[in-house]
Amino acid sequence: MTVLVTGGAGYIGSHMCWLLADNDESFIVVDDLSTGNKDAIPKSGELIVGDIGDIELISTLIKKHNVDSVIHFAGSIIVPESVSNPLKYYSNNTAKSRNLIEACVNNKVENFIFSSTAAVYGIPEKVPVVEELPIAPISPYGSSKSITEMMLRDCAEAYDFRYVALRYFNVAGADLDGRTGQSTPEATHLIKVANQVALGQRSHLEIYGTDYPTPDGTGVRDYIHVCDLAAAHWLALKHLRTGGDSKVFNCGYGHGYSVLEVVRTLESIVNHEIPVKRVARRPGDTPEVVADSNKLKQTFDWKPQFDDLRTIIDSALRWERHLASSSK
Repeated sequence: MTVLVTGGAGYIGSHMCWLLADNDESFIVVDDLSTGNKDAIPKSGELIVGDIGDIELISTLIKKHNVDSVIHFAGSIIVPESVSNPLKYYSNNTAKSRNLIEACVNNKVENFIFSSTAAVYGIPEKVPVVEELPIAPISPYGSSKSITEMMLRDCAEAYDFRYVALRYFNVAGADLDGRTGQSTPEATHLIKVANQVALGQRSHLEIYGTDYPTPDGTGVRDYIHVCDLAAAHWLALKHLRTGGDSKVFNCGYGHGYSVLEVVRTLESIVNHEIPVKRVARRPGDTPEVVADSNKLKQTFDWKPQFDDLRTIIDSALRWERHLASSSK
């Protein structure tokens, strides 16, 4: 059996590939390398540079490699960009996912794991967020992911096809063995940008909004270590392969940190202040998003190993230092 990983050269996808390699799984990667890094993929996996929306390509690969499961990471992820360029997100995240699902259905791939997002909740009615809350995205990014979830639900009803959708909260950190991390230079993730400022690669960190109804006025997010997130995918794969039914899960730790708390923690690690600039809120951002992941823990016996903000930031900082030294 082979796992097809879309977007496997990207940040989260590459961590998944290393986890598959560590467990001696056969896998292939389809990635257009628009933001991915081919060197992040373990040598035991094969990279096919291509478009995940190309039904003919995906069908050929499924047959050639005897693919039984797909883990779908590929897509665009920047919320403000989705507001200014929604068609890009409905193309990359929705239309191409639709074609990928069709290729799976046509070729009898029964197991599908989808990289979804907490953005499907929009501004949640209550925090922590449970899976049963209404889907009410406030950005095209969130909408593009929620539509894909709907397609998966409908296809699971119509065909011999099962899925797990994992709704990520804020993913951060890097592989503890230094094998991969967030490698996109212009990534917008808070912890990556803050680390780049700490290392002198950027002049300052912009804090988008200081007037939110939170304890210190800055946005609060549930930061989950990327390795714990990859482990949730691994458990989802085992669940589907053993005949488990379709499910949707939140992936987070159940508690949040504000932007300023992240900054202060980083400052304590590097022993100097981080220059910040307070600016207006960004469109599509919400005041506070924190996960209730009890369903994931109870169903899969998921036990997070890296639920510590300092560990998350430090692992990401070590990866940024690695990138800086390797580019010299």
